Amino acid sequence: MKPLLCSLLLLFAFSLSAQAPVAVPIPKEPHHQLVFENSYVRVFRVNIPPHESTLLHQHDLPYIYVALGPTDVIHAIAGKPEAHLVMTDGQVGYSRGGFAHIARTDSGISLSNVTIELLKPQGEPRNLCAQIVPDGLAAPCRTTAADKQKSYFIEPLFETAEITLDQIQTSPKAGKLGTIPQTESLLIALNESEIQIEVEGKPTKTLRGGEVIWLEAGSLETLSILGKKPSRYLQLSFKDSGAAATP
Repeated sequence: MKPLLCSLLLLFAFSLSAQAPVAVPIPKEPHHQLVFENSYVRVFRVNIPPHESTLLHQHDLPYIYVALGPTDVIHAIAGKPEAHLVMTDGQVGYSRGGFAHIARTDSGISLSNVTIELLKPQGEPRNLCAQIVPDGLAAPCRTTAADKQKSYFIEPLFETAEITLDQIQTSPKAGKLGTIPQTESLLIALNESEIQIEVEGKPTKTLRGGEVIWLEAGSLETLSILGKKPSRYLQLSFKDSGAAATP
């Protein structure tokens, strides 16, 4: 009887393990399209049509996600109760990673976002002028309502030991803006934006909602708005890359 009982228990355990879904890496999840990768980040465009769901996929690393349009999604982490996540257009979120989940658009609203995996250790996040991390530390925000009316406005959102994330709004009235970034940076155009970027020694590029460009530390860049409306973009700056720009 004992050998038979052991055999039945092993068969039952094997049956359960065969039925349990296995989390796939993010690049293997069909709704995630890899659009850029280097030693600092992996950037994915994520699109989930209404009433669809992703495969169970693994987030091992911390990441930033940016809504392109309003989002209403079920966030189902393996082994935890489901959560309902609602975001407005352009809203930014941050996750420390270390879990597998499924995202479902049960509400009938499609999900479109940019997900940026951070490949280096981040340390503790700190909110600046936005509540990006609900349980994060906070620093004083020195921007004012008058600042937001300017033709060119930078709003610091949050930071970690490794990165700073700013949201920048600029209008056609600002004209051409020339800057030399002191650190390696990733620019992410937000929804309904059209931004022309000229980087010294490279072809001119136009960024539209959800598109990204990598800027090297110390490179001369010129930015201008092509349309008649203000445009918004995020600038993700990597603090430890500044030493590379020092002659």
